[in-house]
Amino acid sequence: MFKGHPKGLYVFLFANMGERFGYYTMLAIFILFLQAKFGMDATAAGQIYGTFLFGIYFIPLIGGIIADRVLGFSKTITVGIVLMIFGYFLLAQPGSSKIFIYGALAVISIGTGFFKGNLQALVGKLYDDANLNKYRDAAFNLFYMGINIGAFFAPSAANKMSNWLLKKDGLVYNANIPSMAHDYLNASASSGVFENTEQYTEMAKTAIQGTSYQFTNLADFSSYYIDSLSKSYSWGFGIAAVSILFSLVIFIAFRKTYKHVDVMHKNAAITEESKAAELTPEQSKKRMIALGLVFIVNIFFWMAFHQNGFTLTIFARDYTFTEVSRLTYSLFDLQALLPIIGAIIGLVLLIGKNKKIVKAIGAGLTVVGSIIAYSTIAGFENTMPISPMIFQHFNPIFIVFVTPIIIGLFTMLRKRNREPSSPRKIGIGLGIAALSFIIMIVVSFNLGSASNFIPGAAADALRVTPYWLIATYFSLTISELFYSPIGISFVSKVAPPKWSGFMQGGWLGSTAIGNLLAGLIGPFWNQWEMWQFFALLVGMLVLSSSFIFIIMKTLENATEE
Repeated sequence: MFKGHPKGLYVFLFANMGERFGYYTMLAIFILFLQAKFGMDATAAGQIYGTFLFGIYFIPLIGGIIADRVLGFSKTITVGIVLMIFGYFLLAQPGSSKIFIYGALAVISIGTGFFKGNLQALVGKLYDDANLNKYRDAAFNLFYMGINIGAFFAPSAANKMSNWLLKKDGLVYNANIPSMAHDYLNASASSGVFENTEQYTEMAKTAIQGTSYQFTNLADFSSYYIDSLSKSYSWGFGIAAVSILFSLVIFIAFRKTYKHVDVMHKNAAITEESKAAELTPEQSKKRMIALGLVFIVNIFFWMAFHQNGFTLTIFARDYTFTEVSRLTYSLFDLQALLPIIGAIIGLVLLIGKNKKIVKAIGAGLTVVGSIIAYSTIAGFENTMPISPMIFQHFNPIFIVFVTPIIIGLFTMLRKRNREPSSPRKIGIGLGIAALSFIIMIVVSFNLGSASNFIPGAAADALRVTPYWLIATYFSLTISELFYSPIGISFVSKVAPPKWSGFMQGGWLGSTAIGNLLAGLIGPFWNQWEMWQFFALLVGMLVLSSSFIFIIMKTLENATEE
């Protein structure tokens, strides 16, 4: 899987891993932070979520032009990392106003815009060598796996930080309390009537059982809980700033591994080989048209996919069990999950065609991992609480485990001359994404509209097993591996050399529009029944997949010219 790849790939992989750890730490708690601190409903929070993601993915268009024409890739990426560190530091300041938060988000967006697309362009440039081009798709799958190793640990880091700070303040997390706290304070401020006083009082007392906090009245408790929870999320943003500093160190320290491709097109040495590879205006036009068509489809994939940080997170909070068995909890707790993963890796090494020393290491990992996992799970209570943010770690861990399988599948098919082209993989990925949201149609069919949700016993009776969401995330992971890294690889392959940074920015720019729409369709989440909302996503993905196969000849011709 790793054989044949240049060292620069691993530098980019680890630099991206640190940045993505920070980004996904922030994203895991972003919607929850907005709703907890400011009392926003799903529509208002979704608009900010979508706008921020739009900036994150649209500004790479500008970053690509700057790298292609002004600063070059390395300098542009370095500036981007520094801006991101500063932006996350601003976001981590407790007690910040909305305006201050929006300013921090703007700085993060600009920094990410300078960083993300240009790093992807450099990965592609590593494989412009004729001897390495055959590894291009696999390289982007590995690069993508690095992204998701960082993303896997992010939700747990945010959750641990949040719970630790709440505990210091004498509180425990309850997903229902933030909205009820805001409702109570708003009713008190307007001299209105709060109808769930008795139920809310019980929740409040449960949230402080066995802690040092002394309950006096609901008004004081509400303000205290909101402030404490918001502060805990702010510290999560601080973790993001530190992790991106790691990316900066990696990127600068190992520049010699990629220095040979860190060249602007206009400054590249002119050789007989480069002259032969230069595209004619007609070839460039065909390639730009092909990329434009893919960019259109890209909008709809990400509009659907990025419901993971929006409506699927709300579904996890409001419609999924808040307590699970100790065995299920092992999937949510890193202390249990990591040794389980270690045991699985050990088993793979043990049964594979490996040397005796590797098999011995595999046996050791299997035994030690199994013992640690068993003792950890045995120490859990019969039922354990789960936080909605932790659902975010399933997608990245699935990517880490499934990526080698997907790469192995593509390698096997390539040896038999049956590997699908990059455009066909993209079309298949869109179809699998549609199947993912069919799972959500099934589970939400009898749950009604999200606008009818009222915290309490009646709502708790409708909660479903977390395995529905886990299955959805697993299916989305398969679709993502067929679609996203292959799409980035396709852009690096087809983009005219002098516009490589700009075209990676174009891919991310179309992603930005999809991200914006991901938040802006929030009103449908509230107005429609939930199954109808997910059916909308399925319909768009099916149409997008069909469109890709209709224009398949145009896309495949662009990769051959």
